[in-house]
Amino acid sequence: MGDRANWLVWAQFALLVLLLLPGDPLWGAPWVTVLAVVLGLVGAALAVAGAVVLGRDLVPWVAPKPGAPLRTGGIYRFTRNPIYLGILVATAGWVLWRARIELIVVWVLLAAVLITKAHVEQRRLIDAYGDEYRDYAARTPLLLFARGIR
Repeated sequence: MGDRANWLVWAQFALLVLLLLPGDPLWGAPWVTVLAVVLGLVGAALAVAGAVVLGRDLVPWVAPKPGAPLRTGGIYRFTRNPIYLGILVATAGWVLWRARIELIVVWVLLAAVLITKAHVEQRRLIDAYGDEYRDYAARTPLLLFARGIR
């Protein structure tokens, strides 16, 4: 928890709270609502699937829980960061449904924070798991794309 990069965790939570800013939507159509709900459900499913695989080893910080095994099964076969991907997809649905310019800006900042956090975390995972993580990273995308270590 003493990792200096943990400010990314606080930034992530602050941006998630900012997504709740009130205001009237700038547009609204039934198809927008349907798409927003689908994105929300898909995103929630991804995030929950990632959390379930981690179980008691789930931590919000950038370093893995000491002694936790590297998880490469389940949803982690398809992405190294299903929780972040799920958060991004679900909040994209929220932003689409709320249809506010300031929420689009907040979402872009959230995406930047989560992508940065994923890159920082991969360095901590290399420190913890070494070649086992490098091999996993070579075959599994960080989010949707970008296999390997960058």
